[in-house]
Amino acid sequence: MTSPKLWHCYTARSLRALWALEEMGVDYELEVLAFPPRMFQREFLDVNPLGTVPYFVDGDTHMTESSAIGLYLVERYQRYDFGLKADHPEYGDYLNWLFHSDATLTFPQTLVLRYSQLEPMERRQPQVVEDYYKWFLARLKRLNTHLLDREYLCDERFTIADIAITYALYLGEGLGLSQFYEPQVLDYLKRMTARAAFQKVEPIGKENSLFSPTPYPFENIPDLFA
Repeated sequence: MTSPKLWHCYTARSLRALWALEEMGVDYELEVLAFPPRMFQREFLDVNPLGTVPYFVDGDTHMTESSAIGLYLVERYQRYDFGLKADHPEYGDYLNWLFHSDATLTFPQTLVLRYSQLEPMERRQPQVVEDYYKWFLARLKRLNTHLLDREYLCDERFTIADIAITYALYLGEGLGLSQFYEPQVLDYLKRMTARAAFQKVEPIGKENSLFSPTPYPFENIPDLFA
């Protein structure tokens, strides 16, 4: 059997999948690209027509959704030490955090990134940026309450739900939005990112990265198209 392969960019959502692979000790092949790859490495479009990361291949399985890859790894490799089975009383909450991480939390951040720093200067939209960073912070309300008396999201142990949610908080930190996090959320972020597997994989690709998020208030951002 060949090892699964992941295409990854520094600070991108592919960090979720990379972190999960490392935590589980799954042998994997890694290809690191400059972000955004559809701009800097056009040949990647021949691999993934969407031009996005993560891109993940395991045999005949091809995946592009970062939180789904973590769930796939748990189920495919039977790694329930990092996940919950369907008969667990918190299974619904576990799934909800996995999907909440991208659909509710990372989504508004992508609009903040795009319209503050990834578009050409003439297409940047300060009102969109302001609206959606506030949207992101408002969508943290459920997490704020949930973490008041919890160390982890589910079953009092570390799971891929923690990987998925932590990435959204990590991206927010890169955007300078962690200054607005509640103390329990900041503490959670520090605990999760102190894990050995995260510390190992987070810097991968940094030395060759052509882009990293500029923190709020998003001033003096270079033009990638210049």
